[in-house]
Amino acid sequence: MNPDTLFKVTCGIAAIGWIVLIVISPFWFGWDKFVIGIVVVLLALTYTYLNFTNLDPDILQKFSSLKGVANLFSTPAILLAAWVHIMAYDLIGAVWMKRNSVKHGIKHVAILPALVFTCALGPLGFLIYLLTRAIVTKNYFADNGA
Repeated sequence: MNPDTLFKVTCGIAAIGWIVLIVISPFWFGWDKFVIGIVVVLLALTYTYLNFTNLDPDILQKFSSLKGVANLFSTPAILLAAWVHIMAYDLIGAVWMKRNSVKHGIKHVAILPALVFTCALGPLGFLIYLLTRAIVTKNYFADNGA
């Protein structure tokens, strides 16, 4: 499968995960098993495939400078691998936020902005979640990291 097609497929897979997380999770007990166990695993397998089929022997050297990383990502398959990596980790973070919000009694609707921003801008969504949790629980360190 060429990188353009695989880009569309992986974005579709990630979109299914986000739909389940944002829309369906309040009504489905097994939402997290589906998102992590199927969606993220499919993205991780794709990431692994892209990296090992396009392995650059000078990869460690290229990670030592910004110019080297830019050169590494000039290969469409490696750029796609990086994008799949981002999509997978954004979903993993969002699953953690959703589980953590349930643990602290935070309503799903209250974390929707954090989830949407995590989908689009990863770490900003995480910061929004931490702020939301601090406001709702009246404690920034609402738990010991679990």
